[in-house]
Amino acid sequence: MQKGRPTWPTRRERLKLVRVPLAAGICLAMAQPLFAQDTDQGQATSPPSTKKATTLSAVTVTAQKREENLQKVPVSINVLGQDRLEELHVKNFDDYVKYLPSVSYQTFGPGFASIFMRGVASGANVNHSGSQPSVGVYLDEEPVTTIQGPLDIHMYDIARVEALAGPQGTLYGASAESGALRIITNKPDPGGFAANYSLGVNSVDHGGVGYTAEGMINIPMSSNAAIRLVGWHEHDAGYIDNVVGSRTYPTSGITVSNAKGCPSTPNLVCTGAAKNNYNDVDTSGARAALKVNLNDDWSISPTLMGQQTIAHGTPFSDPQVGSLSLTHFYPEYTNDRWIQAALTVQGKIGNFDLTYAYSHLKRNQEEDSDYSDYSFWYDTLAGYGAYIYDNSGHLINPSQYIQGKDRYTMNSHELRIASPKEDRLRVVGGLFWEKQLHDIEQRYMINGLADQLSVTGWPNTLWLTEQRRIDMDKAVFGELSYDFIPETLTGTIGGRYFRSDNSLGGFYGFSKGFSPSSSYGEAGCINAEPYYGAPCMDFAKDTKESGSLGKANLTWQITPTKMIYGTWSEGYRPGGINRRGSLPPYKSDYLTNYELGWKTTWFGNRLSFNGAVFHEKWKDFQFSILGANGLTEIKNAGQAQIDGLESDLNWAATYNLQIGAGFAWYHSKLTENYCGFTDTSGTPITNCPAGTVNPLTGDVVSGPQAPKGTQLPLTPRFKGNLSARYSWDISDMEAFVQGALVYVGDRKSDLRLVERSLLGDMPSYTTVDFSAGVKRHGLALDFYVNNVFDKRGQLYRFAECAEQVCAAHNVVPAYPNGQVYTVMTPPRTVGIRFTQDF
Repeated sequence: MQKGRPTWPTRRERLKLVRVPLAAGICLAMAQPLFAQDTDQGQATSPPSTKKATTLSAVTVTAQKREENLQKVPVSINVLGQDRLEELHVKNFDDYVKYLPSVSYQTFGPGFASIFMRGVASGANVNHSGSQPSVGVYLDEEPVTTIQGPLDIHMYDIARVEALAGPQGTLYGASAESGALRIITNKPDPGGFAANYSLGVNSVDHGGVGYTAEGMINIPMSSNAAIRLVGWHEHDAGYIDNVVGSRTYPTSGITVSNAKGCPSTPNLVCTGAAKNNYNDVDTSGARAALKVNLNDDWSISPTLMGQQTIAHGTPFSDPQVGSLSLTHFYPEYTNDRWIQAALTVQGKIGNFDLTYAYSHLKRNQEEDSDYSDYSFWYDTLAGYGAYIYDNSGHLINPSQYIQGKDRYTMNSHELRIASPKEDRLRVVGGLFWEKQLHDIEQRYMINGLADQLSVTGWPNTLWLTEQRRIDMDKAVFGELSYDFIPETLTGTIGGRYFRSDNSLGGFYGFSKGFSPSSSYGEAGCINAEPYYGAPCMDFAKDTKESGSLGKANLTWQITPTKMIYGTWSEGYRPGGINRRGSLPPYKSDYLTNYELGWKTTWFGNRLSFNGAVFHEKWKDFQFSILGANGLTEIKNAGQAQIDGLESDLNWAATYNLQIGAGFAWYHSKLTENYCGFTDTSGTPITNCPAGTVNPLTGDVVSGPQAPKGTQLPLTPRFKGNLSARYSWDISDMEAFVQGALVYVGDRKSDLRLVERSLLGDMPSYTTVDFSAGVKRHGLALDFYVNNVFDKRGQLYRFAECAEQVCAAHNVVPAYPNGQVYTVMTPPRTVGIRFTQDF
C-alpha cells in the first residue's frame, strides 16, 4: 500500500486589497531573471540601489568551485541574483523555479517537490523508497537533497540562485546527473553594519489573506569578524476548498460523509473534515552565520540554519468537484522541520586555495493524509471491504488514512584544493564523503479495525512500514585546465571515481491475521526480534557499486566579450534496493551529454546573449511504478535521448529600461521500447511484441507499454519567460514598474501510453505578474499582482493508487473519468510590501 506521497489543498475567503488596472499589468513586456545582478558570494552589505546603469552588471558565480565571471564559465547556467529575487517577489521554490527555463518539477506541496532538468524525466512514481533525485540542490557548499525532495528554503537574504544545466558529475557527483541548483546565501561582512526588514500582506483570489515578516542584521564584531542573523515568518493563505460530500462503499453499504455535525449511525460515518481555504501554510525559520578571518589567508565560517513548515490540507484539486476544490474525508497535515549545521574553512597552502565544507542536516517530516480513494476504488472493483471488520466480526467503514514519519540525517564532507586561476595550467580536485540515513514509518490506518487484522502492537494499523534506508557515497574528483593559447583557447578534462553503498531493511506489510501466507509482513518475518517497534524484520538488502565519470571541454575566447565552447560530460544516479523481495535491485542509470554553447556580450556590455545546443543519451533510466499492494517498484527502463536548445538574453535598453528573456526547447523521446519488465539480472527487456512472456512473473504481455519514439513526460517542449523593468526618478524618489510573463508548453503526464490516456495531458499555460513601487533613502514600498489573469496552469496530474484502478474510466458513475487530481498554479494574488534598509 505504499504510494508516492501527495499532499492536498483548500479554499479562500474573499478579501481584496486593491484591484489593479489590468492594462498596467501588461504594460511592459516581461522577464527572464538573468539581468544577472550584483551579487558576489561574499557580499553582505545592504542591497545596492535599484537604479540601473546603461550596462549590465557583472555576475560572479562559483559553479566550477571557484569564483568566476558568469560570461567566462563554459557551462549553461541561469542565474537569479539578489535584486531579481526581490524584484520578482520570490519567496520559495515554486516562485523561483518558474523563471529557470531548464527546470521542470512536480510537487505535492511544500517540501515534496521532484526536480527535473533538460527533460531528463521519466514520470516515475516518487516516494521515500524511490530512486535518488537526478538533480542536486545545494545550500552554499552543502547538499540539501533528501530522497523525498530538497529543502524548500525560504528565499530571503539570498545572494543568488544558480541553475547548472546538464550533467555535473565530475564536480558534484551522484546528485547532479542532469544538473544542479545552488542557493547561495549572503555572508557576514566585517566591513560594516547593515540591517534590513520587510513586511508584506497579500490577498489570494478565491482564498484568504497571507503575510510575510523578514529581518536581517549584519554586525561587525571586530575588523576581522562578523555575525549575520536572519529570521522570517510567512503565512500563505489557503485557496482550495474541501467541500461537503459523501461516498458509499458497495460491499458494506456504509456511507462516509465529511460534513460537520451530521448524526453518525451504523451505516453513516461523519468525519467533519470539510473546510474552506483548506491548504494554508505557515513557515518560520532563522539563520545565524559567523565569519572569522584568522589572517589574510585563512577564514572559518560556521552557519546554523533551521526552518519549520506546517501545511494543512493539500495543494491539489479534483476537477470533478471544482477547479479549486476536492472532497476528502480525513484531516490532512504536514509538519516539515529541519536544521542544518555547516562549517566552511578556507585558506591557502602556498598559492593553492584549500576549502573544507562540512554539513550535518536533520530533517523530520510528519504527515497525516487521506487515503480513502484507495479503499473506495478497490472495494468497488475487487470487493476490498469484505475483509475489513471489527472485533465482533461486523463490516466497518474501510476508509484508510495515513500517518507518516520520515527522519533524515545527512552528513557530508568535502575537501578540495584549487591552483591559482591566473595560472596557465589550473587544477581543482578533492575528496567527497556523504551518508544519508532515512528512518521511514508509515501507518495505513482504519478506525475500529479488528485486533487480529492490525499489525501486532499497532492498533487500527492495517499496514505498517518501519524501515531504515542508508545511502552512502564516496568519491575522488578533479578537473585540469590548460590554456593552449593564453586568454584564447583552453582545454579541460575532468573525472570522478565513486563508490556507493545503499541498503534498505526493516518491516513492511500486513498482520499475520490479515495475510497469513504473505512473503512479507508478519507472515514473512526472517527473525523473531522486534524491529524499532515493528513485529520483526522481514527483509534486509544492500547493493554496492563503483565506477567513474568523465568530462572534456574546449573553450575558445574569440574576443574578450565573445566565447564558444564544446563539452562532453557524464552524470549518473546510483542504483538501489526494491522492497519487493522477488524483484532484483535496480541499477545505476547514466546520462551522456554532448554540448555546444556560447557566451557573448554586445554594444559595450549593454546586451548579453548566451545559449547552448545539446544532445543527451540516457541509458537504463530508472522508472518507478505503483505495483501490487501499492508497493513502489523500481526497474531500469531502457534508453532515451534528449535534444535541446537553451538561451537567454539580457538588454540594458536605456538607462531606465532593462529587458530580459530566456527559453528552452526540448525534444525528448525513447530510443528503445519500454516493455515494463527486466530479465532476472535486472537488465531491461526492450523487444516485447505481443505474446512475449515476462520472465519475472510468467505473464504474457500484449506489447510494449511505451514504444520507441514515445515522448518523455513532465517536461514541455518549450518553456520561456520575458520581462521588463522601467525605473525613473520622481523628485528624490526612484519609481519603477515591472512586468513578467512565463509560458509553459503542454506536457505528457506519464511515460506509459495506457496510464497517460487515463491521467490525461497537461495543457500549456501562460502567467503574467505585475509590480510597481517607489524607493527613497532606504525605504521602499511596492505593490504586486501575481498571476494577473488568474490562470489555472496545471503543474501535475496523478491518481492516489495505480492508474488502472483509481483513474479507470466508465467504472464508477460518480467518476466517469476516474479520480485524477491536479496541482494548479496559485490563483491571482494581490500584495503590498514595505522594506527598509539601514
